[in-house]
Amino acid sequence: MLYNLINELVTLVKTYEKESVHTAHDLHTFRHWLNQHAKDNDSVPEPEWEGKSNGRTADSVINTSLVHLYRYAKLHAKAAIANTSFSTPDDFIYLISLVSFGSMTKTSLIKLNIHEKSAGIQIINRLIKNGLVEQHALDSDKRNKMIHITQKGKELLDQSMQNIRKASSSVTEPLSYSEKMNLISILLKLEKFHQAESNGAF
Repeated sequence: MLYNLINELVTLVKTYEKESVHTAHDLHTFRHWLNQHAKDNDSVPEPEWEGKSNGRTADSVINTSLVHLYRYAKLHAKAAIANTSFSTPDDFIYLISLVSFGSMTKTSLIKLNIHEKSAGIQIINRLIKNGLVEQHALDSDKRNKMIHITQKGKELLDQSMQNIRKASSSVTEPLSYSEKMNLISILLKLEKFHQAESNGAF
Protein backbone atom coordinates (compact mmCIF):
# COMPACT_ATOMS: atom_id res chain seq x y z
CA MET A 1 0.00 0.00 0.00
CA LEU A 2 2.76 2.40 1.03
CA TYR A 3 4.80 1.36 -2.02
CA ASN A 4 1.90 2.36 -4.33
CA LEU A 5 1.69 5.74 -2.62
CA ILE A 6 5.44 6.32 -3.05
CA ASN A 7 5.24 5.25 -6.70
CA GLU A 8 2.37 7.68 -7.31
CA LEU A 9 4.29 10.45 -5.54
CA VAL A 10 7.36 9.85 -7.74
CA THR A 11 5.13 10.07 -10.83
CA LEU A 12 3.72 13.38 -9.59
CA VAL A 13 7.24 14.74 -8.98
CA LYS A 14 8.20 13.81 -12.57
CA THR A 15 5.10 15.61 -13.87
CA TYR A 16 5.92 18.61 -11.69
CA GLU A 17 9.46 18.70 -13.06
CA LYS A 18 8.13 18.79 -16.63
CA GLU A 19 5.36 21.32 -16.03
CA SER A 20 6.89 23.65 -13.45
CA VAL A 21 8.11 27.08 -14.59
CA HIS A 22 9.72 27.83 -11.20
CA THR A 23 13.49 27.91 -10.79
CA ALA A 24 13.26 27.04 -7.08
CA HIS A 25 12.11 23.50 -6.31
CA ASP A 26 11.20 23.35 -2.65
CA LEU A 27 8.42 21.67 -0.70
CA HIS A 28 6.30 24.84 -0.51
CA THR A 29 6.41 25.36 -4.31
CA PHE A 30 5.69 21.68 -4.98
CA ARG A 31 2.74 21.72 -2.53
CA HIS A 32 1.30 24.79 -4.30
CA TRP A 33 1.67 23.07 -7.69
CA LEU A 34 0.13 19.86 -6.30
CA ASN A 35 -2.95 21.73 -5.06
CA GLN A 36 -3.42 23.37 -8.46
CA HIS A 37 -2.79 20.07 -10.25
CA ALA A 38 -5.44 18.34 -8.13
CA LYS A 39 -7.89 21.18 -8.71
CA ASP A 40 -7.36 21.03 -12.50
CA ASN A 41 -7.82 17.26 -12.56
CA ASP A 42 -10.90 17.34 -10.33
CA SER A 43 -12.61 20.04 -12.40
CA VAL A 44 -12.64 17.98 -15.62
CA PRO A 45 -14.68 14.75 -15.59
CA GLU A 46 -13.06 11.84 -17.38
CA PRO A 47 -14.89 11.30 -20.70
CA GLU A 48 -15.75 8.00 -22.30
CA TRP A 49 -14.07 7.00 -25.55
CA GLU A 50 -14.11 4.07 -27.95
CA GLY A 51 -11.91 1.24 -26.77
CA LYS A 52 -11.52 2.59 -23.22
CA SER A 53 -12.90 -0.57 -21.62
CA ASN A 54 -10.35 -2.59 -23.62
CA GLY A 55 -7.41 -0.56 -22.38
CA ARG A 56 -7.15 2.14 -25.03
CA THR A 57 -5.25 5.01 -23.42
CA ALA A 58 -5.98 8.74 -23.32
CA ASP A 59 -2.69 9.33 -25.20
CA SER A 60 -3.90 7.10 -28.04
CA VAL A 61 -7.20 8.98 -28.27
CA ILE A 62 -5.49 12.38 -28.29
CA ASN A 63 -3.00 11.36 -30.98
CA THR A 64 -5.70 9.85 -33.19
CA SER A 65 -7.97 12.90 -32.77
CA LEU A 66 -5.15 15.30 -33.66
CA VAL A 67 -4.41 13.34 -36.84
CA HIS A 68 -8.10 13.23 -37.79
CA LEU A 69 -8.58 16.94 -37.09
CA TYR A 70 -5.54 17.75 -39.24
CA ARG A 71 -7.13 15.82 -42.10
CA TYR A 72 -10.49 17.54 -41.65
CA ALA A 73 -8.73 20.92 -41.55
CA LYS A 74 -6.87 20.03 -44.75
CA LEU A 75 -10.14 19.17 -46.51
CA HIS A 76 -11.64 22.54 -45.52
CA ALA A 77 -8.46 24.33 -46.60
CA LYS A 78 -8.45 22.62 -50.00
CA ALA A 79 -12.05 23.72 -50.55
CA ALA A 80 -11.08 27.28 -49.60
CA ILE A 81 -8.36 27.51 -52.28
CA ALA A 82 -10.35 25.86 -55.09
CA ASN A 83 -10.25 27.99 -58.27
CA THR A 84 -7.26 30.02 -57.01
CA SER A 85 -3.57 30.03 -57.94
CA PHE A 86 -2.70 28.16 -54.75
CA SER A 87 -1.66 24.57 -55.38
CA THR A 88 -1.86 23.38 -51.77
CA PRO A 89 -2.85 24.81 -48.36
CA ASP A 90 0.87 25.04 -47.56
CA ASP A 91 1.17 27.76 -50.21
CA PHE A 92 -1.09 30.21 -48.41
CA ILE A 93 0.25 29.15 -44.98
CA TYR A 94 3.75 30.19 -46.10
CA LEU A 95 2.39 33.53 -47.35
CA ILE A 96 0.52 34.11 -44.09
CA SER A 97 3.77 33.41 -42.23
CA LEU A 98 5.58 36.09 -44.27
CA VAL A 99 2.79 38.63 -43.70
CA SER A 100 2.61 37.87 -39.98
CA PHE A 101 6.34 37.70 -39.20
CA GLY A 102 7.93 39.60 -42.07
CA SER A 103 10.59 38.52 -44.52
CA MET A 104 12.83 35.70 -43.35
CA THR A 105 15.41 33.24 -44.56
CA LYS A 106 14.40 30.05 -46.32
CA THR A 107 15.60 28.05 -43.34
CA SER A 108 13.54 30.10 -40.86
CA LEU A 109 10.40 29.93 -42.99
CA ILE A 110 10.65 26.16 -43.36
CA LYS A 111 11.38 25.66 -39.65
CA LEU A 112 8.46 27.91 -38.66
CA ASN A 113 6.09 25.65 -40.58
CA ILE A 114 7.59 22.39 -39.25
CA HIS A 115 8.59 21.01 -42.64
CA GLU A 116 11.55 18.92 -43.65
CA LYS A 117 13.98 20.94 -45.75
CA SER A 118 13.21 19.19 -49.05
CA ALA A 119 9.44 19.69 -48.68
CA GLY A 120 9.87 23.33 -47.64
CA ILE A 121 12.17 24.11 -50.57
CA GLN A 122 9.62 22.61 -52.95
CA ILE A 123 6.88 24.90 -51.58
CA ILE A 124 9.09 27.99 -51.74
CA ASN A 125 10.22 27.21 -55.29
CA ARG A 126 6.57 26.85 -56.35
CA LEU A 127 5.71 30.21 -54.78
CA ILE A 128 8.68 31.82 -56.54
CA LYS A 129 7.67 30.28 -59.87
CA ASN A 130 4.13 31.66 -59.47
CA GLY A 131 5.45 35.12 -58.61
CA LEU A 132 3.98 35.07 -55.09
CA VAL A 133 7.33 35.43 -53.31
CA GLU A 134 10.83 36.47 -54.29
CA GLN A 135 14.24 35.72 -52.88
CA HIS A 136 17.36 37.79 -52.35
CA ALA A 137 20.77 36.68 -51.15
CA LEU A 138 22.00 38.01 -47.82
CA ASP A 139 25.03 40.27 -47.98
CA SER A 140 26.55 38.41 -45.04
CA ASP A 141 25.89 34.94 -46.49
CA LYS A 142 25.27 34.55 -50.21
CA ARG A 143 24.23 30.91 -49.73
CA ASN A 144 21.24 31.83 -47.58
CA LYS A 145 18.30 33.58 -49.21
CA MET A 146 15.77 36.00 -47.73
CA ILE A 147 12.18 35.32 -48.81
CA HIS A 148 9.80 38.27 -49.36
CA ILE A 149 6.13 38.20 -50.28
CA THR A 150 5.41 40.05 -53.54
CA GLN A 151 2.57 42.44 -54.28
CA LYS A 152 0.96 39.67 -56.33
CA GLY A 153 1.24 37.36 -53.33
CA LYS A 154 -0.37 39.93 -51.02
CA GLU A 155 -3.23 40.53 -53.43
CA LEU A 156 -3.93 36.81 -53.88
CA LEU A 157 -3.84 36.29 -50.12
CA ASP A 158 -6.21 39.22 -49.55
CA GLN A 159 -8.63 37.84 -52.14
CA SER A 160 -8.58 34.40 -50.50
CA MET A 161 -8.64 35.40 -46.81
CA GLN A 162 -12.42 35.35 -46.46
CA ASN A 163 -12.58 31.73 -47.63
CA ILE A 164 -9.52 30.82 -45.55
CA ARG A 165 -11.07 32.29 -42.39
CA LYS A 166 -14.31 30.46 -43.15
CA ALA A 167 -12.37 27.20 -43.48
CA SER A 168 -10.65 27.84 -40.14
CA SER A 169 -13.93 28.56 -38.36
CA SER A 170 -15.48 25.41 -39.84
CA VAL A 171 -12.91 23.28 -38.04
CA THR A 172 -13.73 24.79 -34.62
CA GLU A 173 -17.42 25.49 -35.32
CA PRO A 174 -19.03 23.55 -32.43
CA LEU A 175 -16.78 25.12 -29.75
CA SER A 176 -17.80 28.05 -27.56
CA TYR A 177 -15.45 30.99 -27.03
CA SER A 178 -14.45 29.64 -23.61
CA GLU A 179 -13.75 26.18 -25.05
CA LYS A 180 -11.61 27.72 -27.80
CA MET A 181 -9.54 29.63 -25.22
CA ASN A 182 -9.02 26.46 -23.17
CA LEU A 183 -8.07 24.51 -26.30
CA ILE A 184 -5.57 27.19 -27.35
CA SER A 185 -3.89 27.00 -23.94
CA ILE A 186 -3.60 23.22 -24.14
CA LEU A 187 -2.38 23.17 -27.76
CA LEU A 188 0.20 25.90 -27.13
CA LYS A 189 1.50 23.96 -24.15
CA LEU A 190 1.89 20.86 -26.33
CA GLU A 191 3.47 22.79 -29.18
CA LYS A 192 5.99 24.61 -26.96
CA PHE A 193 7.04 21.31 -25.43
CA HIS A 194 7.63 19.69 -28.81
CA GLN A 195 9.38 22.79 -30.16
CA ALA A 196 11.88 22.53 -27.32
CA GLU A 197 12.21 18.76 -27.76
CA SER A 198 12.77 18.93 -31.52
CA ASN A 199 14.97 22.05 -31.58
CA GLY A 200 17.32 21.69 -34.53
CA ALA A 201 15.55 18.58 -35.87
CA PHE A 202 14.07 20.42 -38.89
